[in-house]
Amino acid sequence: MLPTLAELLLLPAFTGAEVRSGQARLGAPVTWVHVSEISDAARFLSGGELLLSTGTPLAGGDGGAYIRSLAGGGAHGLALELVREVREVPPEALEAARETGFPLIVFRQEVSFAELTRAAHARILRPPVAAPPSLSPVTDALNETGRAADFVAAHLGAVLALPPRPRLILLDTLGALLGCNFNVAEAARSLGVRRQTVYYRLEQLRAMLGDLNDPRRQLGLLLALDLSRDR
Repeated sequence: MLPTLAELLLLPAFTGAEVRSGQARLGAPVTWVHVSEISDAARFLSGGELLLSTGTPLAGGDGGAYIRSLAGGGAHGLALELVREVREVPPEALEAARETGFPLIVFRQEVSFAELTRAAHARILRPPVAAPPSLSPVTDALNETGRAADFVAAHLGAVLALPPRPRLILLDTLGALLGCNFNVAEAARSLGVRRQTVYYRLEQLRAMLGDLNDPRRQLGLLLALDLSRDR
């Protein structure tokens, strides 16, 4: 899936970027990133590009017409490094960007266009993450054969016997741990708690459920969690 302009701006290479216009369109996908210093760049666009420039096309020309040509040509943004010939966005260019809702981004410090394009293209070309296979055929079969309740009790009985609050906390923690291959730091981030808290809860889970390292055991727990949510 292509990244949005907003996602690219979160990359470390884009630190310091200031969005001057087009905030409502930061969710548009970016197909590619080009460095362009020519005033008729629009005729080379195929749509969805983010252009990088030092502002040369805005110097001594009609900045408003340039911005409108990019917006009309399908570009999804223009990032300007304002440290050399052009140190501020010309008023007519900024006005055109705001009128058209065109994302205009500025860097007020020197940046490496090579690093920007490299970081952006690495994100654009990242292969999509395959969705994990669904467990629903197995859980459906357990439900249809009337064995779901016994299966859940066999795998989660000790936790389900707890009062509501600790039961919910430990089930949520178990789900988070299973979802990240028992990476405690990642589980802590997803739950919004400290790592020490997750370690403590993990010890509680081990005391009640036994060995959690066996892949077959983990699969059973995943199925039991799905079934318990359905119930």
